[in-house]
Amino acid sequence: MRLRENGLAFVVCSIGAVLAVPLGSAQAQQVPLPQTAAEVPGPAPGSMTEAYVQTVGRMAYVWGWPLVYVYNQRAALTKVPEPLIFNSVPVAPMNQVAMLTGYVSPGEQSIADPNQDVVYGLGYLSLEKEPVVIQIPEFGDRFWTIPVYDARTDEISRLGLQYGTKPGFYMVVGPDWHGTTPAGIAGVVRSSTNFAVTMPRIFLNDTPEDHAAIQPALGHIQFYPLSQFDGKMKTKDWSKLQHVTKPGVPARYSTTQPPWVDPATFFNQLPAVMQQVPPMPGEEALYKWIGSVLDAAVKDPAVMRTLQATALAADQELIAPMVQWRYNGQPAGNGWTSPANNAAFGTDYIHRTGALKADPYDNDRTETMYFYTDNDAQSQQLEGKSSYAVTFPKGQLPPVRGFWSLTIYNPEHFFYPNLLKRYALGTKNKSLKYNLDGSLTIYLGAASPGEGKESNWLPAPNGNFSIWLRAYWPEQAILDGTWQPPAIKKLN
Repeated sequence: MRLRENGLAFVVCSIGAVLAVPLGSAQAQQVPLPQTAAEVPGPAPGSMTEAYVQTVGRMAYVWGWPLVYVYNQRAALTKVPEPLIFNSVPVAPMNQVAMLTGYVSPGEQSIADPNQDVVYGLGYLSLEKEPVVIQIPEFGDRFWTIPVYDARTDEISRLGLQYGTKPGFYMVVGPDWHGTTPAGIAGVVRSSTNFAVTMPRIFLNDTPEDHAAIQPALGHIQFYPLSQFDGKMKTKDWSKLQHVTKPGVPARYSTTQPPWVDPATFFNQLPAVMQQVPPMPGEEALYKWIGSVLDAAVKDPAVMRTLQATALAADQELIAPMVQWRYNGQPAGNGWTSPANNAAFGTDYIHRTGALKADPYDNDRTETMYFYTDNDAQSQQLEGKSSYAVTFPKGQLPPVRGFWSLTIYNPEHFFYPNLLKRYALGTKNKSLKYNLDGSLTIYLGAASPGEGKESNWLPAPNGNFSIWLRAYWPEQAILDGTWQPPAIKKLN
């Protein structure tokens, strides 16, 4: 029964109690709805079944694998006193860069799927304390790009020939930087994380003349903290870097070489990594969900043992197969695949992990389009004991404003050492022979294609191999799929 008096409603409950409720308080019936991610309750502590821990752990392993990869690589490759060449990779202390002076060594085994079209550099940035300055020299009409990636490997910069970037000084800042841009800084790149990676790529023709011509510009590529900026171009002779070789010992269970991600220690490292890489918009609940299991693992050794076992299984079942190209990207015609959102993955966690597993630190697709395959036109695995032909019809070379190339890799996605010391063919090669009808055929296989054809031959290992077609600064026909890479025809 409900009675009203003096602005109050008196409600007689079934048990005889009388409640006084202010009139006009209908809103009291409404539970406040969350307006921000912070207002959404997360998982509460409590007991967890083994199956539940396995479910969350398996998902967390695929999601967090790229973050731990970059974290460990950064830690390992910045532990040097000065820029140097370590196991064929240019490495430098934090907030510096190291540059090669020519193509990467065919013996490089640290970062998968390198190419021999560009001069590489590598630098890791820590932006917590201050911004980092990038010096960009004059490259003329030579194709170049200095991509900057955040801790998730999304490209956050637009620095290169295709963007019309002018020579000068540019600054990379962290997400929380609110300082004043000094005079003389031409532009600012803001990272979504306080950690960033840079991998300069400067195109190089395969001639002694171009090798000599590129050196002055390379010497002016420099990174340093903002506190060292004085408005003057600094220079370094990269040819004088010390070369250090130190064989690594792969972790017992790791599928990466070196062991950038070791499933045996993954869940011990993930909490620290998540502290350094804050959630993207929309990821807050994901962080709480994974964090609840990680917190439980700290308190309960059985939960940690389950997570470790889950990581070992997930690495073999989910991560290892991603080195196969059919699991990377989307169909691109004639048996090739190509990534649709390269270097801009967002919440596409599976393809982010696959890309880093097979081809880390790739460029945005408008900057570089990648096509790859393990198979011929009949969907059969490419094998060195057979011979293959890739023919570009007349006028149908990859339509690019930069350059293109075709590269062979072994099953681990590294170069196959061969007597010709040839690992890629494309724009950089001036000795390619065209067919009478104007088409261009490139031959693949362990055996020579025969006299008169060796200039167009890419030697392959005797076992399985894969190929990769790169198109730097692709034209619209590549971007919209009007142009497709040719079929790979088996000859014998």
